[in-house]
Amino acid sequence: MVFYANFPGVAVSIEIANESGVDVNEAALASLARHVLDEMRVHPLAELSLLLVDEPAMTELHVRWMGEEGPTDVLAFPMDELRPPQPGGTHGERDRAEQQAGIPGLLGDVVICPQIAAGQARQAQHSVGEEIDLLCTHGILHLLGYDHADAAEHAAMFSLQDRLLNSWRAEQAQGAGGASRADGAGGADADDRTASG
Repeated sequence: MVFYANFPGVAVSIEIANESGVDVNEAALASLARHVLDEMRVHPLAELSLLLVDEPAMTELHVRWMGEEGPTDVLAFPMDELRPPQPGGTHGERDRAEQQAGIPGLLGDVVICPQIAAGQARQAQHSVGEEIDLLCTHGILHLLGYDHADAAEHAAMFSLQDRLLNSWRAEQAQGAGGASRADGAGGADADDRTASG
């Protein structure tokens, strides 16, 4: 099933394809993705693809793109890595120039495995929805160039991730008349990989 998010007054493209066999609230996931992109000041016309897959499909992607056995929870495939930098420039220089010019782009794909998320949710003692929200946010941050290879990067990325999830939960609670969303976001560490594809 493919879900296309439509946001009033904004021509944004967030495509969600759920091939996992697990029921996921695609509308809520699209809302979270839009919130993260807005908070990160990503151009509202930027395109994002979220794909939910089962363990065999995630295992295949993990082996193919990361060279590691077994499934993982989330993979991020930034599309800017597929486009060559402008002559005489780097990806970072081009990205800054495009952002300053207001040019939207294809951010890339975030691939999430709900079955792996379910196991992590049990360990973290929160809902599967909370874990999927965390993985979605984590994957989008990777698409935007964040990483956690060293202690300083880890602290910065996970602090930002927590802030984004907390602001989204507050927005959802406010919209629901103060009631919190049962499958909101959580704070477990995501065991992810970033791939170029």
